Amino acid sequence: MEFKRKIEVLVLSDIHLGTFGCHADELLKYLKSIDPETIILNGDIIDIWNFKKKYWPKSHMLVLKKFLSMVAKGKQVIYITGNHDETIRKFAGFEVPGFKVVNKYSLRLNGSETLFFHGDIFDVVMEQAKWLAKLGAVGYDLIIWLNHIVNNWLRFLGKQPISMSKKIKNSVKSAVKFINDFEKVCGDLASQNGYDTVVCGHIHQPAIKKVKTDKGTINYLNSGDWIENLSALEYSKGEWTLYHYNDDTIAPAIPIDADINSALNNKELFSILQQQFYNHAS
Repeated sequence: MEFKRKIEVLVLSDIHLGTFGCHADELLKYLKSIDPETIILNGDIIDIWNFKKKYWPKSHMLVLKKFLSMVAKGKQVIYITGNHDETIRKFAGFEVPGFKVVNKYSLRLNGSETLFFHGDIFDVVMEQAKWLAKLGAVGYDLIIWLNHIVNNWLRFLGKQPISMSKKIKNSVKSAVKFINDFEKVCGDLASQNGYDTVVCGHIHQPAIKKVKTDKGTINYLNSGDWIENLSALEYSKGEWTLYHYNDDTIAPAIPIDADINSALNNKELFSILQQQFYNHAS
């Protein structure tokens, strides 16, 4: 593909590679349509909680290969750890040219101090009862699996697919309150530490908005996810915008079959990653 949209900073979160609900094919098409300089992976990229060796499609492997190829091309890839990939937190501080693993990250963009972190540190359930959070993740995956079956029938009948999990979250008052509280707490923390903008993931709720804090108003952004919303944050020419794959007219038409057929297999890529982390640990 000759033309690719130039992006200064790309933020992706909650891809959940290794799960049935991950839309890796769509993400690959999107990544082939853009040319970002800095890529911030803001947590829950690989879903280690729910990882199963029996389910790791080539398209999931190719997403990791794509990020590695960006590093090889001179791009900057920042991997911020989340809760579903929390085991990677022990490698925080790992850095090779073009790639680093961190728990949080900051940038100065157009005069604005911007803080990036996943956001799970404010999840009370995560902090107080991790087993309950993991049980909730299993229930969420079950909803995604059932949703897939329902949508296959809807497509067969010529009807539009639906998102059962989004309908549940948008209709349950406690879920709406949780989202509002999450945004407020993240905004407060960033504001108290001198930041003008905070960029999170975790709650799968894409947003660009102003949030009131004890110290004034702060810019709150959330990149959403690649389970339900298929969304990302893009920064170019001093402005943040939300990307939605379902509104894109270019990326969905990009073929990826040839890429998938030539993708590295599991053993090859994991061997590369294992050796890099081993060298860092030693």
